[in-house]
Amino acid sequence: MQAIRIESPGGPETLRPVPLPEPRPGAEEILVEVITAGVNYIDTYQRSGLYPVTFPYVPGLEGAG
Repeated sequence: MQAIRIESPGGPETLRPVPLPEPRPGAEEILVEVITAGVNYIDTYQRSGLYPVTFPYVPGLEGAG
């Protein structure tokens, strides 16, 4: 699977496409296929370092599928 990952705070130049392993649900979990993920102001705030997150992370807190 491909994802955009952010390794450190900064501008749009920190966005990097990376291959990631396919997720596997654990016991009593489900896997939801996300067709579209919204990237909103919170994601840009997190990317810039204005809102703290643990790096690296994949932006896109909203999804539809």
